Amino acid sequence: QVQLVESGGGLVQPGGSLRLSCAASGSMFRLTTMRWYRQAPGKERELVASITSGGSTNYADSVKGRFTCSRDNAKNTAYLQMNILKPEDTAVYYCNADVLLTFYTNSQTHWGQGTQVTVSS
Repeated sequence: QVQLVESGGGLVQPGGSLRLSCAASGSMFRLTTMRWYRQAPGKERELVASITSGGSTNYADSVKGRFTCSRDNAKNTAYLQMNILKPEDTAVYYCNADVLLTFYTNSQTHWGQGTQVTVSS
């Protein structure tokens, strides 16, 4: 009933920028905390950034000062602005969101399909 779709990934040179979007579609739901994860080949999936419904953010140490997470609650969309990209940022980036469905008490966690970010010369 709720689907998350990431977009904005691609190939970029070191030092470049990309902006990822995560749009939630469906009806009868409310998004609370939204998160961005990434997973590089052979590595565990790691939490990159999170943002609460009130706009409070947290970032992994590796991206602090370079990445900015934001959201537009009216559009049910989260964004990840990635600046000064490094080769080690190369990974599949996944959107994650806690979703509260109308008439339900407990939230559910939903994942997007992922979008590839490649930072290379």
